[in-house]
Amino acid sequence: MTIEKRADRVAFKISGPDATHLLHDVLTPPVLEDGTARWFALLAPQGKLLAEGLIGWADGAHWLDVPATVAENFFKRMRMYRLRAKMEIEMLAETHAVGWSGEAPATGIVHRDGRGQGLGYRVIAPLGESDGWIEGNEQAKARIAAGIAEMGPDFDAEDGFPHDIGMDHLGGVDFKKGCYVGQEVVSRMQHRGTARRRPVIVSGIASGARSDALMIGGKSVGTIGSVVDGTAVAIARIDKIADGADASVKGAPVSLALPQWARYDFAAPGGDSEDD
Repeated sequence: MTIEKRADRVAFKISGPDATHLLHDVLTPPVLEDGTARWFALLAPQGKLLAEGLIGWADGAHWLDVPATVAENFFKRMRMYRLRAKMEIEMLAETHAVGWSGEAPATGIVHRDGRGQGLGYRVIAPLGESDGWIEGNEQAKARIAAGIAEMGPDFDAEDGFPHDIGMDHLGGVDFKKGCYVGQEVVSRMQHRGTARRRPVIVSGIASGARSDALMIGGKSVGTIGSVVDGTAVAIARIDKIADGADASVKGAPVSLALPQWARYDFAAPGGDSEDD
């Protein structure tokens, strides 16, 4: 079985009698001890994304992964929020590797990516067990095809809100639980329906790279993420896109599509879109 090594991700193990309660109060999704891997984010008080990844329960602990570029900041903030809570926060950068597989491996801490079908499994294992893991882009292909943007390949920390990457549609935000960091801003966006930046799948990219502008009629409506086999996820102003017929990247025409999970739509011709 092939496992791709995610050198750009760092694993965390968080355990202890107060861990579930504190994580539920700090992170965006419901945090439960049920083995389901949920998309999570740690937000700034202003609602901006500081870190994102999957969180899943196994062997008496919560296992998380975050982009390597924000791992130290995530670690620092989680220790700050811990205060006197009875819990241990372990950053596993020196001892464990994060990987991805299309099928469930028999070893390691394995969680199915709960954001949708075909997204495979996240794997966390000791470094000694990851020697046979390979470099690859199958994980990137799967998530781009699903229209899921990822911090690092597609956008930077503090450069957007959970709604911008569709976390509100994919179980990454709990709108029923009590306060978490940044909750007030995210809740206001949800109830006022003000989210206009959304993931869009861009295909047929002949020449383009991360952060290049997605153009409609000569005007920028967003930026694309990392390009794999001519396809990328853009975070774009859907209220500025009617049918996508005049879309381009670096002067070359591209095709636009919404993710299958999307409950939003492009703007009606001559008007703005409605976001539910």
